[in-house]
Order: sequence, then structure tokens, then C-alpha cells
Amino acid sequence: MRKVLILGSTGSIGTQALDVVGRSDELQVIGLAAGRGWETVLEQAREHGVPAVALADLEAAERARGEWSGRVLAGEEGVRELIASSGADLVLNGIVGAAGLASTVVALSGGTDIALANKESLVVGGELVMALAEGTGARLLPVDSEHSALHQLIGAEAPGTVERLVLTASGGPFRGREDLAGVSVADALAHPTWRMGGRITIDSASLMNKGFEAIEAHHLFTVPYERIEVVVHPQSLVHSLIQLIDGSSLAHLGYPDMRVPISYALHFPDRAEVDVPRLDLAAAGELSFEAPDLETFGCLRLALAAGEAGGTAPCVLNAADEVAVAAFLDGRIPFTGIAAVIEHVLEEMPAQPVSHFDDLFATDAEARERSRETIAGLAKV
Repeated sequence: MRKVLILGSTGSIGTQALDVVGRSDELQVIGLAAGRGWETVLEQAREHGVPAVALADLEAAERARGEWSGRVLAGEEGVRELIASSGADLVLNGIVGAAGLASTVVALSGGTDIALANKESLVVGGELVMALAEGTGARLLPVDSEHSALHQLIGAEAPGTVERLVLTASGGPFRGREDLAGVSVADALAHPTWRMGGRITIDSASLMNKGFEAIEAHHLFTVPYERIEVVVHPQSLVHSLIQLIDGSSLAHLGYPDMRVPISYALHFPDRAEVDVPRLDLAAAGELSFEAPDLETFGCLRLALAAGEAGGTAPCVLNAADEVAVAAFLDGRIPFTGIAAVIEHVLEEMPAQPVSHFDDLFATDAEARERSRETIAGLAKV
């Protein structure tokens, strides 16, 4: 029986992970963590027989303690304590944003394998996170559908035979548009393929998410950026491809359902049955691909450049994006303002070398403050 700790249990990844666990005889949830949503967390804990939960919000934790006899840990320190003390064999990190980095560090420091859905852990701290994993022997198992596909494709090949990685993007709700001025929040949240939380849905609409995924792939698979390609694939049936030295390409296909990559990560190296529709290529009709428009979708261009720059640049990129996306969702800046804010902050904070996680936390804080100042300046124009 594999003991699993789920971080971000009330989010999209967390709830689907619980669905996967609930259908498996080989997995047992021993802890849950979330930000707020204490009622949902306690409902999940009761349903799955979980002995301990952690709530990052102190007030939420206090309310949970008054309603439940199980162990409740409070605050960010409580989340870290749960990770360190749970005895989990595997931690699924489904926390959204840079806030998930600390949890990744705690799990890896203890030598615990991670099913990683928190891409910011590698976007912000890729160099240090990968070094920590190597040093402790803990495995990073990707949960993103694209990286799960690459993990499966690359794992079947001998070293030195993979020439190129190809990440696919649906193109989001604005595929083919050349003018994104006047885009509403509702428009940007109407993703044609996936159902996700607000921040990741906006990042998908701007193609920033695909830029993050390129950075993540660079670290996970030790592939230089010139050998990582992004293509738009609106059907979202091909999740990723690899090109090999003999000129052939291998693709991973399936209907878009996050339970598939979640199950793969939780059961690895084994596979378990997942109750999802099987791909019918005749019914799908066609598979089409096109190059992304880097002028219209400036976020992807900025992300690829930040990845190439390395050091603190991806950390700045992510912090500015988190603040700018929140401002767009609040109606304080237009959709095109997201890329404008990020570009301005990246120019103000050129890439610096990183030697410690504290460097990243300081950079993250400064980039957020500069982003807020930039947004305030835009609001006055």
C-alpha cells in the first residue's frame, strides 16, 4: 500500500487525485493540505479516512479544529510539518503558484518522492530543486499531461537517442486572433478544452502556461531550450511528442482527462486502470498543428527568453505573472497588460545567479512589489 499526501486537495488536481485514490486498492491517503476551504477538506478527510490535515489559513485551521477530532495543523509551517511528519511514500504537490516551492523543498529534503503538479517549483527554482532531488535520491514524477507524456516517451528510449521535445498547446480561446485588446475576463476563462482554476486558465489563454512548461521540461529532462519546441494543437489529443536521432517521432495521445497523468504518477512504475473514454481516432477526424504567434502571445515569448536567461529570470517571470493575472481577474488591467507588466519587471530585474533558495524568495518578493508598482502606474494612465 502506497501512502500518499495530497497538497492542494480542494483544487482541480487535488479533487481528481482523490478520485483516483478512491478507485485504487494500492493507494492510501494519509494527509491533506489546502489553503482555506476547511469544510471541503474535512469532508474529504472523513470520506477517505484521513487522520491529519493542514490548512495554511490560520482562521480556517481554528474552525476546522472546532469541528473535527482529527489532527489539524495550522499555517504554512503546519503544511511543512505535515509533509515532514506524515510518513508519506509520495507527496502530490497540487498547490498553485510559487507558494508550492517550499513544500517541494521540504518533501525532497526528506527524500520523499513527489508527484509534481506545481510547475512553479521548477519554473522558480528549477536548478536548485533538481540538484536537491539528485542529492537525496527522491524522484520527481510530473503530473502535467505534457510532461507525463514526455516522461513515458523518453523513458522507453536509450540515452542519447532523443533529439527534440515537442510540447503541444490547445491555443486557448484566442487561437488565431491577432488583436487581444478588449478581451474580457469571461472570454479568457472560457478555455475550449480543459477545466482549471482561474490563474492557470488565464495563463493558458495567454500561452504563458506553455512557456512555463518549456522551462519545466528543460529541468525535468535536461534538454536545452533550442531542442524544445511548442506547437499549437487545437484538438488536444496529442499531449507531447519526441523526435529521435533516426528521424522518427513518437507521440502520446489520449482524450484530455487529468486523471490519466495523475494515476500514472501515483502508481509509477506500475499502471492502473482509469475509467476514461478510449481514444477513437476515426471519430476525432483530424489532428492539426500550427506554430504559435509569438507577437500576439507575448507571454510565451517572454517565458522562453526568461528560461534561456536562467538564474533569477524565471522567478521574476512567475512572480510578475501571478500579480498581473490577479490584477486582470480583478479588472484592474486589460488582458494585454499582463505581458506588459511582466516585460517591464523583467527589464527592471535582469537575471542574477542563484545559489540558495533564499535568493529566490527575496527575488520573488521584490518582483511582486515591482509588479504592483507597475500596475498602479498603468492604472493612472
